[in-house]
Amino acid sequence: QVQLVESGGGSVQAGGSLRLSCAASRSIFSINAWGWYRQAPGKQRELVADITGGGRTNYADSVKGRFSISRDYSKNTVYLQMTSLKPEDTADYYCHVRASSTNYWGQGTQVTVSS
Repeated sequence: QVQLVESGGGSVQAGGSLRLSCAASRSIFSINAWGWYRQAPGKQRELVADITGGGRTNYADSVKGRFSISRDYSKNTVYLQMTSLKPEDTADYYCHVRASSTNYWGQGTQVTVSS
């Protein structure tokens, strides 16, 4: 069983930056995609960004140009660099890995952006 552990969340003022990390407990083979999702209170969980096994990235329109996803396979880690943060980015952020037919989720890390 693979465990995903997120870190890097916290509170920041609007315009600030945070970098989230997601470390897997072991190497994951046949990765289709690593991704970051978020869920704000009263809203559905939504995809923020993902990166395929081939390195192709995809971003939600709301974060394009502000967020950047990257990976370090040697560390079994994926990152989400968040800049120019807005109050509407406030949410719990979850790491996700899809490998073959299996989905793995982290426990979530909270991001709060104040105006």
